[in-house]
Amino acid sequence: HIFEECTMPIIPTGNPPALIGYYLGVASLIPLVGILTGLPAIILGGVGSSKAKANSSAGGMGHAITAIVLGLIGVLVQVGIFLFFGTVVPSEFSL
Repeated sequence: HIFEECTMPIIPTGNPPALIGYYLGVASLIPLVGILTGLPAIILGGVGSSKAKANSSAGGMGHAITAIVLGLIGVLVQVGIFLFFGTVVPSEFSL
């Protein structure tokens, strides 16, 4: 009984924003998909983090932090891709 009370579930079902943000953060690493999922991952990660701080039984702090970090990385990768293909590639193909 003590062991069951001390462990948190691996999937934070009590904190849907953290869980959804986590999945969106992972999806934000996919080129072109990240355009749509990066910012929502960051926002939901922040909401999930606030919920985990306010209610420790909700859990999901790890998922929320991961959502924020992956969302930021995904957004930066998308910006890098657009800058690369917008500036480098067209100059190589100019006639």
